[in-house]
Amino acid sequence: MSVATVAQARRTGPALGTRSRWSDAGLSTIEVVILAPVMILFILVLVAFGQLVDGRGAVDSAARDAARAGSLQHGSHAAAMTAAQQAATATLKGTCASGVTVRDAGSDYRSGGLFTVEVSCRVRGLGMLGLDIAKDISGRSSSPIDPYRRTG
Repeated sequence: MSVATVAQARRTGPALGTRSRWSDAGLSTIEVVILAPVMILFILVLVAFGQLVDGRGAVDSAARDAARAGSLQHGSHAAAMTAAQQAATATLKGTCASGVTVRDAGSDYRSGGLFTVEVSCRVRGLGMLGLDIAKDISGRSSSPIDPYRRTG
């Protein structure tokens, strides 16, 4: 094939009824059909991990609030646990898929001791999208009890 023939073919394009070797008609559609679900799945996984990280922070914050509320409670250990439960439930409102569990984690409930609690709950994950991906997360915190007060 001469140089003039190649130049002429480039100017006029392929002959009618023939296909070019480099035809990419419809390639964009195939790329979108293949890549769109992969990208959506990737975004959903990022959202799930973001909710788990947010849930971890919320549970740790609830444990801190529960320990502080219990250590400030005057009276018995039962009253302190009730205050801790109320504080943790208020902090985790809307974060957990099920109830909030607060348990004593080895408190030394006396003047000058430590009030230690462990807070746990099941974080939603992607429950809002209909996917049942949830994870149990727990946090532990201690707060000192005032050494100059009486604990009944």
